[in-house]
Amino acid sequence: MTDSNSVPNHLVNEKSPYLLQHMHNPVDWYPWGPEAFAKAMEKDKPVFLSIGYSTCHWCHVMAHESFEDSDVADLLNSNYICIKVDREERPDIDAVYMAACQMFTGSGGWPLTIIMTPEQKPFWAGTYLSKVTAYGRMGLMELLTTVTQLWGGNRDALLSKGEQVTSLLKKHQETHRKTVEPEKKLLTKAAGQFKDMYDTQWGGFGGAPKFPTPHNLLFLLRYSLLEKDTSALQMVKHTLTQMFRGGIFDHLGGGFSRYSTDEKWLVPHFEKMLYDNALLTLAYLEAYHITSDTFFQMTAERTLDYVLRELCDENGGFYCGQDADSDGVEGKYYVFTKQEVYDVLGEQDGTIFCDWFGVTEHGNFEGKNILNLSDNSRYAETEPNIKGFSHKLYAYRQNRTLLHKDDKVLTSWNALMIAALAKAGWMLDKPVYIQSAKKAQRFLQENLMGKNGELKLRWREGETAHAGQLDDYAFYAFALLELYKSTYEIEYLQQAINTSERMLSYFWDQEQGGFFLYSRDSEQLISRPKETYDGAIPSGNSVAAVVLEHLSKLTGDTKWQQISYRQLCFLAGAVQDYPAGHSMALLAVSQAVYPSLELVCSTAEKNIPEELLDYLTKNPLPNLTVLIKTHENQAELEKTVPFTASYPVPENGTVYYLCQGGTCSAPIYNISLLFDQLHL
Repeated sequence: MTDSNSVPNHLVNEKSPYLLQHMHNPVDWYPWGPEAFAKAMEKDKPVFLSIGYSTCHWCHVMAHESFEDSDVADLLNSNYICIKVDREERPDIDAVYMAACQMFTGSGGWPLTIIMTPEQKPFWAGTYLSKVTAYGRMGLMELLTTVTQLWGGNRDALLSKGEQVTSLLKKHQETHRKTVEPEKKLLTKAAGQFKDMYDTQWGGFGGAPKFPTPHNLLFLLRYSLLEKDTSALQMVKHTLTQMFRGGIFDHLGGGFSRYSTDEKWLVPHFEKMLYDNALLTLAYLEAYHITSDTFFQMTAERTLDYVLRELCDENGGFYCGQDADSDGVEGKYYVFTKQEVYDVLGEQDGTIFCDWFGVTEHGNFEGKNILNLSDNSRYAETEPNIKGFSHKLYAYRQNRTLLHKDDKVLTSWNALMIAALAKAGWMLDKPVYIQSAKKAQRFLQENLMGKNGELKLRWREGETAHAGQLDDYAFYAFALLELYKSTYEIEYLQQAINTSERMLSYFWDQEQGGFFLYSRDSEQLISRPKETYDGAIPSGNSVAAVVLEHLSKLTGDTKWQQISYRQLCFLAGAVQDYPAGHSMALLAVSQAVYPSLELVCSTAEKNIPEELLDYLTKNPLPNLTVLIKTHENQAELEKTVPFTASYPVPENGTVYYLCQGGTCSAPIYNISLLFDQLHL
């Protein structure tokens, strides 16, 4: 029986959209905190922990089936203290208990379901559960009844399991990971693994479900440049093309869904997440930079335009994402019948539209149609009539029940979007994107940064919460470096250095290397992980490595060089067993093991030489770093990067200083000679 309480539970004062979705459940939910665990100890009850996020389809399904059900609520309220956690607000809690789930079951996902002691030690873990047992899989009511009986009659077995799992988590955390020298062979091995997994027909790697995992593509693009490996480039081009052609891309509104349930990229899980669209934008931009194929530029722009239209707060920050469901039905907002298309466009134009986007009478998704270009060989063309028809269908779609947006602003995910916008701005010569990146960066600085530069994790409705974690600092520093690269404004380089200094202070493991997920001053959970795996989002350790290696090259500071080397050795120890699972880390390795180029452009001109900017937009040089020195910024630049004091600003004109592998050429006064040197 479905029920909803008119009197809210303990989630009523939370800001998380996910927690607020559950505040009228008959389940007496608590937020994670001392009150809930004190109550569990006082009542001598186990803790039922449910972790999810507001745009998660299966979280909605479990909520409707079970958490809105009075019978389930009675079982939970009588025998458990129930805690809800938004994984996007507390990635530390999610990481710890997801690791526990993987120990129990060998897999993970959301909703994440944990039953544990009042001391937070898990003795049962799983993901989605139906209300009742079916098809040989235990349902939630049977599980709750069984655990309740064991808690009353055989508690020692549960406590022993909790101790065992907690001990394993701590052992895994504390085990000294072997550090190894970062070498090219790691990249070669990863490229080989990707080639073995590659789907030659549909692109991507492995079978269904397929996730975009854009950093895999970014690694292969970098590898293709450094090793002149055309097969690596072809894999990326085909994958990016097939993703666009499939239903995972929204052909009316732009933007990508989180993943595809099939190998064709046709049927998505329809939620759209900020991080996916930021990372995919970076991948399409890099593909455009290497190939000059405007198809990749178009896809990047349509993705950014979706984010700026649908996920942008009026003050400049970016929301987490959009739901998969409307009116309780997954994908309902996005799909069409053939008759609907005819009703909007008329039969003649409707027929053209249906032929273009694969719309049929029978449909391709539960009797309806996900628009796609999988069978359209003209997918890259901009057909004026189709564009007009699409605008009409988009306007029609806007009259449907609108999708829920999770309007939290997360520092880490916003940083990824800032990086994507900044890169798009300089690479495509679109100042509007740089302005959006700057506005978002100001939003983070003004709303999610303390007076001493410490970051908060989340902002919503004027309130910030939760101490920033590794991803927040690493991703923010990464974004600041992209902003510097797109503007050459020294403040962004200074802030990147300052943010990286705090990252070292809060998270660095002085003894074994690597960065912990949360700081020593934060709430201490049953384990303190050091994550390295690059999953749907690259790990904080991998992005930190990219940042540190970039800073070591930009500044020439031996401190950054030494820390970067230690971080790369730490990561290489994790990477060597399965390099393809650490593609972002390998981007950092590639910066270190291939020859680097450092360029200082010292100019008396008011503006950066257009010939240089134009050259950089047209010639991908992945291991080139550039500093711009002018009369206006020389004092700040010399303070920030002391070695630039050796390169005076000329009285007129421009002088270029190019270094490679610690050896610098004579000053270059002719830009054509510079370009010749860059091509050697």
